[in-house]
Amino acid sequence: MDTISYVTVDVFTSTRFEGNPLAVISDARGLTDAAMQKIATEFNYSEVTFVLPPEDPKNSARVRIFTPTMEVPFAGHPNVGTAYVLGQQPEIFSRPVGDTLRFEEKAGIVEVSLKRDGGKVAATAIRAPQPLTIGDIIAEETVARCVSLDPGLVLTATHAPVFASVGLNFAVAELNGLEALSAARPNLAGFQAAAGRQTTSGHDFSLFVYARTAEDPWKIRARMFAPLDNVPEDPATGSASAALGAYLVSLAPEADMNVRITVEQGVEMGRRSIIALDVVKSGGIVTDVVISGSCVFVMRGEITLRD
Repeated sequence: MDTISYVTVDVFTSTRFEGNPLAVISDARGLTDAAMQKIATEFNYSEVTFVLPPEDPKNSARVRIFTPTMEVPFAGHPNVGTAYVLGQQPEIFSRPVGDTLRFEEKAGIVEVSLKRDGGKVAATAIRAPQPLTIGDIIAEETVARCVSLDPGLVLTATHAPVFASVGLNFAVAELNGLEALSAARPNLAGFQAAAGRQTTSGHDFSLFVYARTAEDPWKIRARMFAPLDNVPEDPATGSASAALGAYLVSLAPEADMNVRITVEQGVEMGRRSIIALDVVKSGGIVTDVVISGSCVFVMRGEITLRD
């Protein structure tokens, strides 16, 4: 009987059974694309990662990321969690693990810093692999239909709902406060209609809605819905947080900024997550976005490939 080992971690939290669960297959050699997709579908987490030897020996590993329905070019919590898992190992594919990892991904090279405490990895930080890109504007009515709210609760004073990406494309929209955010409910028909009219790259139409806190505009509460990708709600979405953070900093009037943004997500699901973003803006252009967070191990096991 052939088996392959896996571990699961909860990402963007230091409390087990909170944050966003991730399954990591730290040696996926021999698995076909179809097998990877079936394993990801079986776990039914928002993502599963498969680690392979790098194509360029200067890099640490090649990492492939699968949702329950498709492969995606980049995502935040899978990178943070995968780096946490690999950082605990003495070596990756016969090469020693240092304090910095470089992952080859479809979106490009993802650089990861390991933050250690007492010799063990306590948290990881990843750099977004692509510059900020802004896509089409989305009608407030489309967003409202997707999350079962009145269109008047979708704010446009800072920005209209819009597609944003630093490696993976998301629709981002601001809602009128925490009450509206908590009341949001994904409407499958709304998402199906939106996907039919909107163009995205890399995955199905996914909507990241947020509200800013009154005491600090850089402290954000957010929710992410992707029912077309079999993820009704995601408890922590680093790539969407990074895209939103980069976009908000790009809109700020200051030409030069170095901002720490905190995104709290998953509260309504009982899986509170904390995502830290460090965004650098120089000469009016966002030049750097770093996503960081803690992780905690949850499970270890084996997947049976054949009897």
